[in-house]
Amino acid sequence: MNLEELKNATESPTFNLKPLSKDAVQSALAKAEHYRLLNQPSLAESICLDILDIDPDNQKAKIVLLLSLTDQFGTKQVKAKIALDIAKGLKDKYAQLYYLGIIHERQGNTALASSNPGSDFDAYEWYLEALDFYEKADEINPQGNEDVVLRWNTCARIIMEHH
Repeated sequence: MNLEELKNATESPTFNLKPLSKDAVQSALAKAEHYRLLNQPSLAESICLDILDIDPDNQKAKIVLLLSLTDQFGTKQVKAKIALDIAKGLKDKYAQLYYLGIIHERQGNTALASSNPGSDFDAYEWYLEALDFYEKADEINPQGNEDVVLRWNTCARIIMEHH
């Protein structure tokens, strides 16, 4: 067996994925949200990718995908950059800042749960960055939406408890 044959033998199979119909987007999005709640972020991620294949500008699918990726932090850290890129591409400035805060907060949570040396210092830095994004989001906070305040307070309490 030569190198090329070995390479071909170990490559993952590729499939032509079946497209989702436009009529199925809303129910698929509901399923993605449901799978996230069932702690099945990989399934939610796959569904969101199917939605975004036919509706690339679907902001709700982008947000559920972003959250599904952050649900996998600690197991698939490489997905953090993808989540950051999605957040930066959201149309609404408040949503951009809010979800950038979420990503940094969840990276802090992952670091805090880690037993790696220095991970508590890493967590502290992630939480500080999350606080900064939440602060910026709060400046343009839509009337009646206090989600960013709740997230900011959570990060602040974690920092006070652990540092």
